[in-house]
Amino acid sequence: MFFKDRKDAGERLVSMVEQYRGGADTIVLGLPRGGVVVAAEIAGALGLPLDVWVTRKIGAPLNPELAIGSVDSDGNLLLDENTARLYEVSDRYIREEVAAQTEEIKRRYQKYRGMEAPPDVSGKTVLVVDDGVATGYTMLAALQSVKNAGAAKIVCVVPVSSPRVISKLKKYADEVDCLSTPSYFGAVGEFYRNFNQVSDEDVIEYLNR
Repeated sequence: MFFKDRKDAGERLVSMVEQYRGGADTIVLGLPRGGVVVAAEIAGALGLPLDVWVTRKIGAPLNPELAIGSVDSDGNLLLDENTARLYEVSDRYIREEVAAQTEEIKRRYQKYRGMEAPPDVSGKTVLVVDDGVATGYTMLAALQSVKNAGAAKIVCVVPVSSPRVISKLKKYADEVDCLSTPSYFGAVGEFYRNFNQVSDEDVIEYLNR
């Protein structure tokens, strides 16, 4: 399955989460940056509030695109210990990256929301949305941190995911809604005809709407 762009992906996902239309104490959270575009389509169609939830990937030394883990705004680390051992990643490197990425999360919240804190999700049904899941660590950190923040129900919503990650997502979310789990999975962008970069300014514009 291929998507024209993130807007198209969001529109196609609406039917999977129709039961949450207009729900009281229900919120849609997009993972920046691309996930916010998908989330905006879902929130708009279902008449739900939109906000942002920020987690950050921890990349391997000399190969930052390879995720060895992720971190949330409280500095909680989710680590792929097998990959970390394979690449001989030091404890010092991990500590420094956790500190750096935690500060980046606070910076992004300040820029997107005008404060360094994430939205209040306590007691709410939360739809956590991204534009796709490859290694899954950014989404897994988001689901875990949303749970730690007291969400009543967590729904993971993505257009496409690596099949090997789906089982992990189900351990962290009460419900996982995904349109496509192709057997071959390289990168999320391979399943979009238009996968243009989303800027901070784009994220702010979607949230302001």
